[in-house]
Amino acid sequence: MIRNYESCIKACQQCFIDCQHCLTQMSPMESHNSCPNCCAQCIDACLIAVKFMISDSPFVKEYCLLCAEVCEWCAKECQQHNHEHCQICAASCLVCAEACRKLAA
Repeated sequence: MIRNYESCIKACQQCFIDCQHCLTQMSPMESHNSCPNCCAQCIDACLIAVKFMISDSPFVKEYCLLCAEVCEWCAKECQQHNHEHCQICAASCLVCAEACRKLAA
């Protein structure tokens, strides 16, 4: 069953990595929006989504929809910064959100 989730798991893993990097880079900086808070929440959402997929939870579709919403919020916040790490994070979040929505459909 995990094979059915493989592309979404990979997208969530990459999103986790890029959000973690963004969070690390932003933590000493001042932010005028929800970044880096959104990155911290997106990291958790992606990790939980992966756990749900690996365990083939009966709630995987519902949770992936929630993960997609968190990722879209994070992308919106990070896109507002010109930092390279924020732009990479935002792009990764959008890819993850699309993968999660596709899985949930």
